[in-house]
Amino acid sequence: MTEEFSNSDMDLSSGIAAFEAKHFSRSCQLLSPLAEQGEPEAQYRMAIMQQNGLGMVANEMQAYKYMRGAAEQGHALAQHGLGFMYLEGECVEKNPSKAAEWFTKAAEQGLAGSQTTLAMMYEQGNGVEKNLEEAQKWYKLAGF
Repeated sequence: MTEEFSNSDMDLSSGIAAFEAKHFSRSCQLLSPLAEQGEPEAQYRMAIMQQNGLGMVANEMQAYKYMRGAAEQGHALAQHGLGFMYLEGECVEKNPSKAAEWFTKAAEQGLAGSQTTLAMMYEQGNGVEKNLEEAQKWYKLAGF
């Protein structure tokens, strides 16, 4: 069992390294099986590649599936990414209130980008009830 575990750890590390080096088709080879097994970091990276057609043909449905899978497991960057999918209507039907839910989850994990986006949403009343106090709170947490 430990050998199998270390092999998937090795594939994950190699897949992430390939992704960072922009060797997307190699990254996909390594990360795809792990993403299918539900590994959140692999799902997040696969979602980005699927959404943007990096090393493969773009597939919005698959990108959404992977992004959501990682987000539901508490992956902050995936929660942020899923928030943007809902905010912009990319890969999924536009839904600002769902976007706010996912940005909140990521913001609560300390992701400054999500905190800032959430602050703007409260400032504009986009997907949430307009609330300048809440906007200030998130701007402050983001370091503004």
